[in-house]
Amino acid sequence: MNQHLRESKTHSAQTEGDKIPFWRVMISVIQASFGVQNKDNRERDFKQGRLLPFIVAAVLFTVVFVLTLMTIVSSVLNSGA
Repeated sequence: MNQHLRESKTHSAQTEGDKIPFWRVMISVIQASFGVQNKDNRERDFKQGRLLPFIVAAVLFTVVFVLTLMTIVSSVLNSGA
């Protein structure tokens, strides 16, 4: 019974409309971009109901990812010349 009580508290703490911290949104976007997002996290994200944090996190991730790739390629090309 104690386990059931803990599960119901956990479930009620993550009901629809709860804000997910930005760092969790960012982790979720990173996992989804590499295709390793699990079912529970995906469901939590969709239940949250707010799209803007995910858009901001996706744009931020994309910019950082592209800049990182550009830096690596530039570094490799400069070291070979």
